[in-house]
Amino acid sequence: MSFEVEGKLHKKFETESKTATFQAREFVIEVADGNYPQMVKFQLVQDRCGLIDDYSEGDQIKVHFDLRGREWNGKYFTNLNAWRVENGGATTSAAPSTQPNEFGSDFPSADDEPSQQSMDDDLPF
Repeated sequence: MSFEVEGKLHKKFETESKTATFQAREFVIEVADGNYPQMVKFQLVQDRCGLIDDYSEGDQIKVHFDLRGREWNGKYFTNLNAWRVENGGATTSAAPSTQPNEFGSDFPSADDEPSQQSMDDDLPF
């Protein structure tokens, strides 16, 4: 599942080596949500740990991420794995991205539906 969200970079942490072959880095963005902004933590892994280097706390950024969950010893964990970070605009959104799905094609949206005027066939449906 791929998503994107915009917000202000609130905090970025140092890269941590979890094992000899695995490294991760976390950062937090502040997402406007009415009267109570949300602090949302993301994780970068492996070669993506440097994606946040060019940004400073307070910068408006857009984060593209995957929602991941797993079970371990009867406990459940959820991670927001960021895979792209870019300069953000003035708006804040949380919507699915337009990245191709696992089968290699984009899932059509309601905007892709043809209008009734463009249908010139005589089929009743």
